Amino acid sequence: MEEKDDRMEVHIFTSQFKLIGHISIYSGVRLTDYMNESKPFVSLTDVRGYDLYGKELFVAGFLNVRRDDISIIIPSDKLTL
Repeated sequence: MEEKDDRMEVHIFTSQFKLIGHISIYSGVRLTDYMNESKPFVSLTDVRGYDLYGKELFVAGFLNVRRDDISIIIPSDKLTL
């Protein structure tokens, strides 16, 4: 069976920002396992960046986020607002 490279939309919270973007993750891989195995930076695509009050600050096609700066990461399909 061939594994397919999927994109997962995630919400990432740091001490300064809320980021909404996509990570590339193989189908069936848990986000926890992805984060435990990730390198020092997590790559996001199609990113929207907000301050912690919800004001949109930027839109970027690509952004690297330092893994150690991530306080919370949530798959968008598991988030209830």
